[in-house]
Amino acid sequence: MTPKNPPPTVTLALSLLFTLPVLSICQSPPSCRFESIISLGDSLADTGNLFRLSEPNVSRLPCSRPPYGETFFHHPNGRYSNGRLIIDFIAESLGLPLVQPYVGGRENSFEKGVNFAVAGATALDHEYLEKMGIYNPYTNASLGIQMDWFKHFLASLPDGKIFVQSSLILLGEIGGNDYNIPLELGINPEILRSLAPMVVEYIGRTLQELIELGAKTILVPGNFPVGCFPAFLTMFMPDQENYYDPETGCINWLNEISRYHNELLQKELNRIQELYPHVSIIYADYYNALMQIYLSPEEFGFGKRMLSACCGGGGPYNYDKSAFCGFPSSASCEDPSLYISWDGLHLTEAAYKFLAQSLLGGRYSAPRFTTICSSQSPVAQVYEY
Repeated sequence: MTPKNPPPTVTLALSLLFTLPVLSICQSPPSCRFESIISLGDSLADTGNLFRLSEPNVSRLPCSRPPYGETFFHHPNGRYSNGRLIIDFIAESLGLPLVQPYVGGRENSFEKGVNFAVAGATALDHEYLEKMGIYNPYTNASLGIQMDWFKHFLASLPDGKIFVQSSLILLGEIGGNDYNIPLELGINPEILRSLAPMVVEYIGRTLQELIELGAKTILVPGNFPVGCFPAFLTMFMPDQENYYDPETGCINWLNEISRYHNELLQKELNRIQELYPHVSIIYADYYNALMQIYLSPEEFGFGKRMLSACCGGGGPYNYDKSAFCGFPSSASCEDPSLYISWDGLHLTEAAYKFLAQSLLGGRYSAPRFTTICSSQSPVAQVYEY
């Protein structure tokens, strides 16, 4: 099934479990020898697939309008940010070109990487969620659809398995929209915890399928602290005691769902790692890496308005769904590098760069990415809780 002209995405992601020490960011890229990058996921990794799927009606996507892309590319390009995403910084760090979107691309442009991620995508199948009364208005290109594209692509290569074996596989972030969309639809938040085991199980099955296809090094990110995102801070604003984290101002119960997802995900990665000891499965702790900034924004070069969007339509958190970034009634801040959130649902280039550095050069991956790179051989490691 091919997605057709999906409307604007409002994806984001959640995340966490184990608490790691404070990071000392490494400015030097790891010395890895991956030949290419293969990516699956949602808007946090989408470098233009939804943009191309939406043609000729692409103008209704926020990411098709300024100021998206203004900081690095200087024009909208399908990325839901003002500039580069984590996948872009990973590619640059590994000495590889920016990963091209699969949709509408040419096979000869994928020699050094291919990106199947689609903004708005869920982990669970579109049809499965609809049976639960959850209707994704953004895209039907779920993780299963992306895997179908991937297998079709591999079948077109004379040496597909070698291509996979020599690539760094990015499986996600994916799963955040399985929680975000029910929240946006006004579905009882209690359903989110019941979704988490199914979401994680599906990610686990996909991971095993990638391994069977030849994957040797797979990076699997957890979800972000969604309770700190301007969109949800605007959506849920009751004046209740213990509702907000006194240190950050983030919504406690939303972040707890992120931590629950990440706990289940790490246990699933543990289980699969034991089944495939000669494969490197790396957990990327997006939650704790990002939480550093929320706790000490100025220490890491960010401004004081850590819970406000740079680009938005006003309000306490500069987020208004009816005046979403990119539309005439919205406005952008002067310096996006001081902000964590770009549009209330996605991060700024500065925040994505920080996360990439945290992952590649610091302690926010398990096993450490630098360990994998220094040995350039699969390392099995059981995660500690």
